[in-house]
Amino acid sequence: EQLALFCAWDGARAYFADLKCVVLDEVHAIWSGKRGDLLSLGLGRLQKFAPEMRRVALSATVDDPEMIAGWLKPGPDAPVAIVLGDPGAPPVIDILVSEGHVPWAGHTGVHAVPEVYDAIRGAGMTLIFVNTRWQAEFVFQQLWAINDDSLPIALHHGSLAAEQRRKVEAAMARGDLRAVVCTSTLDLGIDWGDVDLVIQLAAPKGASRLVQRIGRANHRLDEPSRALMVPASRFEMLECQAAREAVAENAFDWEPVHIGTLDTLAQHVMGCACSEPFDLNDLYTEVSACGPYRGLTWESFEEVVDLVATGGYALRTYDRFARIVRTADGRWKVRNAQLAQSHRMNVGAIVS
Repeated sequence: EQLALFCAWDGARAYFADLKCVVLDEVHAIWSGKRGDLLSLGLGRLQKFAPEMRRVALSATVDDPEMIAGWLKPGPDAPVAIVLGDPGAPPVIDILVSEGHVPWAGHTGVHAVPEVYDAIRGAGMTLIFVNTRWQAEFVFQQLWAINDDSLPIALHHGSLAAEQRRKVEAAMARGDLRAVVCTSTLDLGIDWGDVDLVIQLAAPKGASRLVQRIGRANHRLDEPSRALMVPASRFEMLECQAAREAVAENAFDWEPVHIGTLDTLAQHVMGCACSEPFDLNDLYTEVSACGPYRGLTWESFEEVVDLVATGGYALRTYDRFARIVRTADGRWKVRNAQLAQSHRMNVGAIVS
């Protein structure tokens, strides 16, 4: 989203003209779907501004590197190198077999909270991953209710204020906490070398997600990460076992080939017009070089541009839906500054 905003700025071409390299960390988390489409189009725009720009993508949980490479490269015939690194010591993954009654169904894992608390007491620093924000709040309250040792336990999820999340992260960095109950907000991008144990409460719903979360613990190549999976029900015992076997075999989650979405393309067309007037043929060449849009036909591209220019067949009689206009030299530009501002205020493809 930030890249889309940069590319919709009227000074983008000059600003990025000397760009040498773009690094995409944790590329597996964003390459598919509409956000991946928006990112790919943004990379294509940067390549237009800086033709010599190199692209580098990093990930530890890609099932098909060739597919990611095809998405990443700036054209169908562009050379690309795939570097497979040493995965390091394999993780040690245990599955908790609760001594209490394990329900046939459910997802809270409340039956195992006392045993999770015992695991926290026996480790230096523990991350407890759950799958939903509600579950994070629930598990945190359950742990706090039995916290007779007054262990410093914190909560971290996306609905908390950014300031509160930063406080928790700072406390983790200082080593002030014994445990953090968290969602996917701590999946990516942060390496905590002092985390001794990762607990996955309820089935992880994917081998790639499990590996990503395990990687938060003991983040050193020469030492294995420790993880404990806690099934929330008897059925999830099977899921946890399947996930552990998949990790052992490096069988990560498979993503199907993704075809670029046209509504995301329409947003990109508008962003290009906000940045500078564009030639239709040049923009088609640029867009069709991007991985998700290599199969885009000229007719479909023209229809998308017409949608942005007129609102489409249903709205073309209303002037307020005409967002871009043709200049005297045949190029397209944003109709006025107010529409450009409105676009920049609403850019993005995050589905709430």
